[in-house]
Amino acid sequence: MVTQRVTDDLDRLLDLLPQSVRLALSSEASHDQLLEVVLDLGRIPEARYPGRASALGDRAITRDDLADVVDKLGRFGADNRAGIERTLHRISAIRNRQGEVVGLTCRVGRAVFGTVAMVRDLLDSAQSLLLMGRPGVGKTTALREIARVLADEMQRRVVVIDTSNEIAGDGDIPHPGIGRARRMQVSSPEHQHQVMIEAVENHMPEVIVIDEIGTELEAMAARTIAERGVMLVATAHGNALANLIKNPTLSDLVGGIQSVTLGDDEARRRRTQKTVLERAAEPTFPLAVEMHSRHRWSIHADVAATVDQLLRGQQPTVEQRELTSDGGMRRFEPEDLKGSLRRPSRAVASPPFTPGFLPSSAPADSHQPQLNDEAVRTSALQVLCCGITPQLVEQAIRRHRWSARLIDDLSDADVVLSVRQGLGRASGLRRQAKDQRVPILVIKADTLPQIERALERLLSRRASSSGPQSALVDMGGQDDEVAGLEECRLAIEQVVMPQGRPVELMPRTERVRGMQAELVNRYRLRCDVFGQAEHGRLRVFPP
Repeated sequence: MVTQRVTDDLDRLLDLLPQSVRLALSSEASHDQLLEVVLDLGRIPEARYPGRASALGDRAITRDDLADVVDKLGRFGADNRAGIERTLHRISAIRNRQGEVVGLTCRVGRAVFGTVAMVRDLLDSAQSLLLMGRPGVGKTTALREIARVLADEMQRRVVVIDTSNEIAGDGDIPHPGIGRARRMQVSSPEHQHQVMIEAVENHMPEVIVIDEIGTELEAMAARTIAERGVMLVATAHGNALANLIKNPTLSDLVGGIQSVTLGDDEARRRRTQKTVLERAAEPTFPLAVEMHSRHRWSIHADVAATVDQLLRGQQPTVEQRELTSDGGMRRFEPEDLKGSLRRPSRAVASPPFTPGFLPSSAPADSHQPQLNDEAVRTSALQVLCCGITPQLVEQAIRRHRWSARLIDDLSDADVVLSVRQGLGRASGLRRQAKDQRVPILVIKADTLPQIERALERLLSRRASSSGPQSALVDMGGQDDEVAGLEECRLAIEQVVMPQGRPVELMPRTERVRGMQAELVNRYRLRCDVFGQAEHGRLRVFPP
């Protein structure tokens, strides 16, 4: 649990202000809530807080007051913004027709540590993430901490595209709020898309962080970057995903919209007009967050499915998250969405269909691992790894919020998770596991998809185990074929045909994918393969 910590260097901003304004602000008690100070020529200065504004004294701002503030600042950029070096404060100017400054908005910049808990599991997925929300809700603040966590805690190569120096502060040395992430400044806003491409071509980033994607060129650059395999974390203009769909400039971020003419039979089946709107492509950002306030966010774990549902006039599946006062995070869902199963970047159907393991109606393979009674009673599945990267197991557990944990002692283990080569080199462990009646689950490769499937199967069968039995299981054999075909059949019959939307199946071997493709052809549907090697997976398209 992470408690929020705030640093704002407020004194350095106050030192810029006229003395009368500083004196008036000293009597204000809510400095930690101060959003900005407004200085307009010939008007009383004003301090703005969430939901209210307060006049600062009774003396109007003069030209000398404004000139004094401007002299203390660095140069204003083409966007009429300036900053204070090594801080996150931003000063924006209003000019008259002659180019003279007649107003200043002094916005308080704060580095807030702790908000990343709201989306930490999404970062583990390494998929591009889009943040949306009204101005002042904390998008840039969240972006800054996400950059720090990705660079420092997750050891990723992060480059921040800082157009207005809001993310990493003014000056040539970035603010420590972004951690070890590198920062590329942009000379003027219209060049942001060029700097985005330059970052990928010159600096080999794993993650690019961008604030305020607002033009079609920037949206096109974002898609180009995503197609090169680089993770994007960005904010965009718009309060919600539904607003973004209606924005012709930015709709490509969520897949774009196109008009499609349906056949008579399909139009009757859907009960719609013959001309409908559909998603044109896969979203640039598979994950999206709507920030309603600094402490309440909505999570779209499958943007493609959400867009499809919105275009069909359906209520999308959304998870709500709240940041508690002690730094924890609470999840809750609307009543009408409870019971729906959601998985990032994987189309799923109604509750009976869970991709990746056999449904309860399917015949159980006699070689499946059976866990003992003690494992059923234990609150968390105790997993011992053999030849498996522990970080990948921890990432899978954290990503799906599974009740499981890694251990080092075989006597406490509920199951041993191993690759075939690892088990061959640890014959002693195999004998001990057999003597202690600890089941062993063998997977084909030390990869995240294989580990996720293994843990998913173990947890799903844990409660229904009938007695202690030690078993050796090869997930690349007949069981994988049966599970793959059953997954494909349920996807077609419960999602693709009745709901008219595509489904991406679990990664399978080339042999199993061929069997799935043959089954798809029998239903007279179309499919295609995405991914390479062990990550290859079949996507089934509606008629």
